[in-house]
Amino acid sequence: MKTSRKPVVVDPAALAWRRSSYSGGDGGMCVEVAHVDGGVAVRDSTAPFGAVLLFSGPEWGAFLAGVRDGQFDSPHPSRSVTAG
Repeated sequence: MKTSRKPVVVDPAALAWRRSSYSGGDGGMCVEVAHVDGGVAVRDSTAPFGAVLLFSGPEWGAFLAGVRDGQFDSPHPSRSVTAG
């Protein structure tokens, strides 16, 4: 059974964005998150007026559980990933 969602309109300027304390102070290569009704908004900190991804509460919870379980760990932790 296919379900559909209503489009959600989010004004990024109206949200209280948070950045990880692990991101450092230079503002590069980090994401920011904000709570929205029923879930979480995520954006690229280097493009604050760019795209915003929206996740439901259960989707965000599943993602965080995967992070805690190491599902996204790099197979080569000594290598750093660069955007480009």
